Amino acid sequence: MASSSISATFETLRSRGESALIPFLVAGDPSLDTTAAALMALDRHGADVIELGIPYADPLADGPVIQAAATRALGRGTKLAGILEMLRAVTPELRSPVVLFSYYNPMLHMGIPKFLQQIYDAGARGLVVPDLPLEEAMAVMEPARDVGIEVILLVAPTSPPARCAAIAAQSEGFIYLVSTTGVTGVRQQVAKGVKTMLETLRTLTDKPIGVGFGISQPEHARQVVDWGADAVIVGSAMVRRLAEPQGLDAVVSLCQSLKRAMRQELA
Repeated sequence: MASSSISATFETLRSRGESALIPFLVAGDPSLDTTAAALMALDRHGADVIELGIPYADPLADGPVIQAAATRALGRGTKLAGILEMLRAVTPELRSPVVLFSYYNPMLHMGIPKFLQQIYDAGARGLVVPDLPLEEAMAVMEPARDVGIEVILLVAPTSPPARCAAIAAQSEGFIYLVSTTGVTGVRQQVAKGVKTMLETLRTLTDKPIGVGFGISQPEHARQVVDWGADAVIVGSAMVRRLAEPQGLDAVVSLCQSLKRAMRQELA
C-alpha cells in the first residue's frame, strides 16, 4: 500500500469536502519500534498525513513536551540512519504520506541533496524545516523537487501580507500556518487571530492551508476547520500521550476523537 503525494492527498480530501488530520510524533520516543507501531496505528485510525520529527539537540521552535521527547530519543541513541531504516520498513504499509520535520543544520551537515535523496528513498514525501527562511528556501526546494519531496513552508501570525503571499507562492503540498507566536505546546484555546490569518491567506492562494501549534482537543480541531483550514496539525498532545504507559491506545483514541470532531461527529 504505497502512500500518495501530499498534494494528491489534499486533492482527494477536497473532492470529499474533508480536511486533513496531521498528527505529529517525535521519532524514537519512547523507541523506534513504538514510533513504527504508532505510525501504522495512526494511519489506520484517522490520520491523513503524518508528520515525524527528527530529534535535534537545539530545537528552537519546539515547546517543552516535544523538547523533552527529543531529549529522551537522543538519550536512547536515536540517529537519522535508524529513523530512515524504520521508515523504509513501515512506509510501504502506510496510506498516509509521511512529512519529516527537520532543522536545517543536520541537513547541511549531511549535504542537502544526499539528505533529500535518503529521506525519499526511505518513503518520506514531504519536509518541514522550521528554521529555513524564505530567502534561503530555494537551496532546499530545488533539489527537493528533483527527488520528489514537497517542501512545506511556515507562515507566522506576525507575517505581513506581502510575505505571506511570497511564502504561499513557494510552499508545496500545503501551507503551514503557525497558530501563535512562540514555540509549540498544548494550549487551552486556539488563538483568535488564526481566523483572520486564514481569511488573509485565502485571498492570496488556493493552496491547502494547515494550522498547527497549540491544537490539542477535538473542539480546537473543529474550530479551525470551521474557520476554513484544510488541515489540522496536532503535535504536543500526541507526543505526550505516546509517552504514557498505554501510549498507543492513547494516541489512537485522540486521533479518532479529533477526526470525528473534524467531521462534525462531536456527539
